[in-house]
Amino acid sequence: MNNLSWSDFEKVEMRVGTVIAVVDFPEARNPSFKLTIDFGKKIGIRKTSAQLTELYKKEDLLNIQVVAVVNFPKKQIANFMSECLVLGAVNGKEVNLLQPSFKTKNGLQIL
Repeated sequence: MNNLSWSDFEKVEMRVGTVIAVVDFPEARNPSFKLTIDFGKKIGIRKTSAQLTELYKKEDLLNIQVVAVVNFPKKQIANFMSECLVLGAVNGKEVNLLQPSFKTKNGLQIL
């Protein structure tokens, strides 16, 4: 495992956002959903795909808050451009999303 410096960590911009839309993503190589996430006025609306189908149904994800990295470059996944990376604890194919314990303002930075 590589050690990061504090300045390395500060480059990763993690923000809280609310999932405002969820649709199936049948074109993805692995079972996935397309998520639309509201990160507030400064960051705005971002889209991503996530392999969450083992633990979550679409209706479970709608309106929940998640933590995501918002300053990675966009990434092409099948026919879709991912604009952020939602964070979760990964156990094989199961991904347990990282979420704030309490309702939080969209766009707040994780430090």
